[in-house]
Amino acid sequence: MNARPAHFCLAIVVIVASMCPDAMGVASSEADSSTPQEVFDGMRESFQADKAKGVHARYQWQLSGAHGGEWWIEVNDGKVKMGKGKIDNPGVTFLASDQDWVTLSNGKLGGWWAFLTGRLKIRGDQKLARKLDEMFR
Repeated sequence: MNARPAHFCLAIVVIVASMCPDAMGVASSEADSSTPQEVFDGMRESFQADKAKGVHARYQWQLSGAHGGEWWIEVNDGKVKMGKGKIDNPGVTFLASDQDWVTLSNGKLGGWWAFLTGRLKIRGDQKLARKLDEMFR
């Protein structure tokens, strides 16, 4: 059995639970029809440069489904770059279906439940994963 420490599971809940409509720039009325690209566009608009000073991180998303694909974010000392595709050597990789990611991002799917049921997987540096929430509000 592959047990995870409680602080690992709590970190996942904090990360995902914080991804609500305001944080992602997607109005709740749009939640059902949003796409992953709209979620990432909202993240671009909500980036907090002051919270990213001194941070050097690469994030990767691998989303399955009709609107799935790969997206990346690179944070480099208060600056952000985002794009579609793969990034070399991500510190954190998020795996989910396109629908689950949008639903998580819009606050309609609880992060704890998504994690426990395998609808969200997070690989890599958990400290960097937690930092994502601070930089995108």
